[in-house]
Amino acid sequence: MNLEYFIAKRLIAAKNHKSSISAPIIKIAIAAIAIGMIMMIVSVATGIGLQQKIREKVAAFNGHIIITNYDDNQSEVSINPISTNQDFYPKFKNVEGISHIQAVATKAGIIRTETSFEGIIYKGVGKDYQWKNLEEYLIQGKLPDVSKKLNPDVLISKYLADRLDLKVGDKFNTFFMKENSNQLPNLRVFVVAGIYNSGFQEFDATYIIGDIRHLQRINKWKPDQVGAFEVFIDDFDKIEQKGQEVYDNTQNKEDASKTLDTQTISEKYYNIFEWLQLFDFNIIVILVIMVIVATINMVVALLVLILERTQMIGILKAIGASNWTVRKIFLYNAFYLIIRGLLWGNVIGIGLIVIQQQFGIVKLNPDSYYVNVAPAYLDWLYILLLNIGTLVICLAVLLIPSYIVTKISPVKAMRFD
Repeated sequence: MNLEYFIAKRLIAAKNHKSSISAPIIKIAIAAIAIGMIMMIVSVATGIGLQQKIREKVAAFNGHIIITNYDDNQSEVSINPISTNQDFYPKFKNVEGISHIQAVATKAGIIRTETSFEGIIYKGVGKDYQWKNLEEYLIQGKLPDVSKKLNPDVLISKYLADRLDLKVGDKFNTFFMKENSNQLPNLRVFVVAGIYNSGFQEFDATYIIGDIRHLQRINKWKPDQVGAFEVFIDDFDKIEQKGQEVYDNTQNKEDASKTLDTQTISEKYYNIFEWLQLFDFNIIVILVIMVIVATINMVVALLVLILERTQMIGILKAIGASNWTVRKIFLYNAFYLIIRGLLWGNVIGIGLIVIQQQFGIVKLNPDSYYVNVAPAYLDWLYILLLNIGTLVICLAVLLIPSYIVTKISPVKAMRFD
């Protein structure tokens, strides 16, 4: 039988313990651990969730890696075409971890209605385009069908639809400037097939999406000429490595004039991803503060328990119990209190995350956070590590105050009142 565990269990179950002066302090310690765990679970779940959601949105409109012509064009507009007759298209077989590659083209234009006008970028896509990346943002209508014959259907954002007073099924004129400014612009009449709302205003205020063949005709490109390739990878954490591998496999060593350039979205949208990295620091700060608060409360609770059981400590020492034996009794007691706090913290914390996932109660300003609802990411590995880390740190720190047991004299302890 484990003597220390047996005594600790009797102390925990004792009725007089529940009505002692240490009872409120113990409750406060348990509550501190529970609140700390709730804060840690929520901060990690929302921080990681927000990072992942923004990454998904940026990738939905750009892919993870963009392959373009190697020129001085810094705009979002495709100027010089790229042939689709590439070794890496339509399957990027030379680099592992590439899930998909698609050809696109972009061109600046102006939408003109009876009441207003807006500058936009028309993004042309083809049969290989992965519409599933945008399906969750579709709020009205349907996605354009670019797999069959050329049609005027386009996908437009709710932001632009509201500003231009357009609805699903409405027609509108779009003007595309020609390279020769002396000539009249190209006019295309498009139809609103669907309306999307990504909550990412940088994209919502800019892009309409339709058939790439419209741009090929306007630019007088051949059917096998596109503006860029968008590459999707399986693991975002390896984006820099895969970006370099993609670059190495798209270089034409024989003809430098046909050299292509690659750019990851973390490079293209540097400011956004730098901002996202701040969340890692914020999460770490919250974790450290919560663990410190929980540990301090447990130290206070343990000291009170030791002082309250001073006579018991003296008796145990008088009958031959070692200092470590007595310390283990109180450490078992502290372990029980920590487990209770962690249990309540996990139940409430996970419950709050599940409620947020299902009902989206907490809203965010998309102008500041790029999302309408606070995203919550529930990862059981992170929760397990948080629990283990909190438990280990608290018990390790509690070894220090438990050392006070070694300073208690049996004679003085049994006289203690």
